[in-house]
Amino acid sequence: MTKLTDTQAIILSAASQRDGHIALPLPDSLRGGAAAKVVGAMLAKGLIEEVEADMRKGEAVWRETGDGHGVTLVATDAGLAAIGIETGSAEAKPTKDAAPKTRTPREGTKQATLIAMLRAPDGATIAEIMAATGWQSHTVRGAMSGALKKKLGLEVTSEKVEGRGRVYRLPAA
Repeated sequence: MTKLTDTQAIILSAASQRDGHIALPLPDSLRGGAAAKVVGAMLAKGLIEEVEADMRKGEAVWRETGDGHGVTLVATDAGLAAIGIETGSAEAKPTKDAAPKTRTPREGTKQATLIAMLRAPDGATIAEIMAATGWQSHTVRGAMSGALKKKLGLEVTSEKVEGRGRVYRLPAA
């Protein structure tokens, strides 16, 4: 599976929702050399492709070819597949209810340590996780809400435990 940057995922997601899977306009935060670099990488990976822009339809132009024609960017089937969209139908769109892709963390990483601690019968406190990983408290909270909940789709629960404070847990695997 192709590893995408956040910017590439945003571009492909937006393109998947537009007619013809047009990748333009790019996010407002992406300008100049940064835009050229991101688009170049996506073209090289086959996530998007350049096609002649239909000026009569008012399609956005990525660059001009010099002969009065413009080129626009379109998400390819590979690009759409990279964000989990099946391209069997012309109007393939992701569903909000779709389950997150199942990812498994590599063994021996701090994320794997975090998951193991949260799956322990007693769970773990922020302080305990900080001691085990060397992370600061905001990093621990961010990892739980971002990596575990959003990316891995895990359900992190918490409760106050007498004498221990707030304890976080994951259901046993």
